Amino acid sequence: MGTSAPIAITGMGCLSGAGMNLPESLQSMFRNQRYPHSPRRFSTDHPVSYPVLELRDEFKLPLDNQETVYARTSQLALAAALEALADAGWTAESLRGKRVGVCIGTTVGCSLNCDDFYRAFKANGAAGNPDMGIIQRFLRSNPSAVIARQLKLDGPKQTVVNACSSGTEAIGIGASWLKAGACDIVIAGGADELARVTYAGFSSLMISDTEPCKPFDLERKGLNLGEGAGILILESAAVRESKKARGYLLGYGSASDAHHLTAPHPDGTGLKRALTEAFTSAAVTPEMISFINAHGTGTPDNDRVECRVMNEILPGVPFVSTKGYTGHTLGAAGGIEAAFTVACLQRGELPASIGFATADPELAATPVTENTPVSGEIALSESLAFGGNNGVLIFSRGDA
Repeated sequence: MGTSAPIAITGMGCLSGAGMNLPESLQSMFRNQRYPHSPRRFSTDHPVSYPVLELRDEFKLPLDNQETVYARTSQLALAAALEALADAGWTAESLRGKRVGVCIGTTVGCSLNCDDFYRAFKANGAAGNPDMGIIQRFLRSNPSAVIARQLKLDGPKQTVVNACSSGTEAIGIGASWLKAGACDIVIAGGADELARVTYAGFSSLMISDTEPCKPFDLERKGLNLGEGAGILILESAAVRESKKARGYLLGYGSASDAHHLTAPHPDGTGLKRALTEAFTSAAVTPEMISFINAHGTGTPDNDRVECRVMNEILPGVPFVSTKGYTGHTLGAAGGIEAAFTVACLQRGELPASIGFATADPELAATPVTENTPVSGEIALSESLAFGGNNGVLIFSRGDA
């Protein structure tokens, strides 16, 4: 992303374990409420039941036979996109004739997570005639393509699969399309469902907490998985007209440290490079940042490295992990947390970093422990992902 005019954010949508839309999610967070429980949509024979943060209610899309048409991840992405478009004042009809791109990050959504199909195939092979409708649903459930198809958009489409930084990267890539003049509007963010395969995989990695997660706390033992979607509507000045921006995307940085399959580099080299790139593209300095929406998973390694980097580059800047409210939503996390960051800038307040109680002497900083006023105009959201992937977004308030 270059240093030309910032990108306007005119609408936002979000579904998460904290709420069925963005206002409801924010309400839960500022009331310091969270809703972890054992998985309800599937069961396993694992001896330990790890808490998760599923959507509290079911949602209904304006589609016939939605459960058989698209996979759940794509349904989540579409629901959040429709909320964001309504927030921005766009309808499918009013988008006609506009150059509208779609860029969505995911991880679970790119996998064929269907145990029933695998069991049938394993038991009987192709001769057992497993239900191929499952495969067909998967093939038509690319999240970006689903949104473009349903809204009849003909701009560029891209689905980003870059582990837990996918949503952040998708927003940065979408903004680059606007900077390059390829689009007038971009629907960008992330989406992921909670699935049995993911749940079992993180259990096998032994980085899931048996209790509600505790980011940056001395007693942190791992993450809680979640699900949801977070979508931003990005617009160029050419189409924004009189619509008031909810915020602006000033800068984006991305870097990999290529240190380990799952663990970040102990010195946080990739995150440091991503931060430097984001500051350069935004033409701002660390001293201008009013708060940080940290990745903050609650795992020992992630929180240690992230805290070290924040204390080195952004000392004294307030920070929060919202994953205590939403769980780790994987490919959706960057999109959800971007929406939260812009919303908190608008509100001028951060929610308490729920789950934090006792400072870790190994960590040089601690998150906010109560709802905290913030007065600055600029904030950042950062994502640390498996494979050493790191993404950073820098935002400003809509009236800044």
